[in-house]
Amino acid sequence: MSVKVRPHRRGGWDVDIRVLLVTGERHRERRKLNARYSHKTAREWGERRERELLRDGLRVREAMPAPSPPLPAAEKEVPTLREFAPRFIDHYARANRQKPSGIAAKETILSTHLIPLLGDRTLNAIGNEDVQELKHRLKHKAPKTVNNVLSVLNVVLKSAVEWALIERVPCTIRLLKTPKTSAQYHDFETYERLVEAAQRLDDRTALIVLLGGEAGLRCGEIMALEWSDVDLNKRQLTVERSDWKGYVNSTKGGRVRYVPMTVRLAHALRTHRHLRGRRVLCQDDGTPMTQKIVQDHVRRAAQLANVQPGVHILRHTFCSHLAMRGAPARAIQNLAGHQDLSTTQRYMHVSPAVVEDAIRLLDQPAFRRGDSLETAGNRS
Repeated sequence: MSVKVRPHRRGGWDVDIRVLLVTGERHRERRKLNARYSHKTAREWGERRERELLRDGLRVREAMPAPSPPLPAAEKEVPTLREFAPRFIDHYARANRQKPSGIAAKETILSTHLIPLLGDRTLNAIGNEDVQELKHRLKHKAPKTVNNVLSVLNVVLKSAVEWALIERVPCTIRLLKTPKTSAQYHDFETYERLVEAAQRLDDRTALIVLLGGEAGLRCGEIMALEWSDVDLNKRQLTVERSDWKGYVNSTKGGRVRYVPMTVRLAHALRTHRHLRGRRVLCQDDGTPMTQKIVQDHVRRAAQLANVQPGVHILRHTFCSHLAMRGAPARAIQNLAGHQDLSTTQRYMHVSPAVVEDAIRLLDQPAFRRGDSLETAGNRS
């Protein structure tokens, strides 16, 4: 005897009942219940029908139709995606203290992509075809953008399951394959041109370029850097915070990292030393720099040097130059604050020194069984 409840391929539930009647006959019934019922309610109906069959046999079915499944008395009403979105932002993103930039990204994805298409659907009615329609609407977007949208939808539905609003995630969400692209960076000659152009403009611009290109700081980390983070005696920077639109939080990976300074960067920091405020980079009146101001400084220097503009290209340049000079991947990972070594390995293709060292291993003599170290050395 058994009652099994499975999701139906078109929504709702398949209730499969198998019993051994008092006559010794094996009997099986299968019924489909629609999606308005929960998994628990569908099972309760199946178990009730099983008891009827055991007690009365098939006479009940022959005499009258099988009882229709009752509506659960206290079943929760499933909200639409539009109704659930504010609750998700407050009880998931903000309650888990996600960074303001992450919360803003989720709000934008919900309001721009998910709610216009799926906002009036209840959470348990979002099906596989809806997911495919969403992908179709985003076909002109980059795969990474599409995956960001799909990931938010997935987290929304999983949160609804955890909060007992729906029994299960009602659809399968498969991410797109994303091509692995190499990061843009300045080669040695181009970077020197950019540094010289920045120095010709002003000390502030030169310092921004050097913090990105010779310490690997992200834009928000450059903006949030304070004089207490600068140790000119040890020639070391402590990178532990980031600024996003005035919200100061921990760095992207959430870890504090320590970055030794180059001679040129240490000199630029000594030259720039001021008493206008705690921030290393601030405006003339002491107010913190915004992201746009930092980007404008780099853009003007790039135009003067006739190179590709971009603050984050400086960080890529930092990692690439270390790789090209043969720095180990683990060292680059620690200096850049990458959470995953695979991120660092994107830069290792530009390291001819590492490739050369690998090939030179083949020039070494083979160590044969029975040879002493002295014999192997003599064969070379």
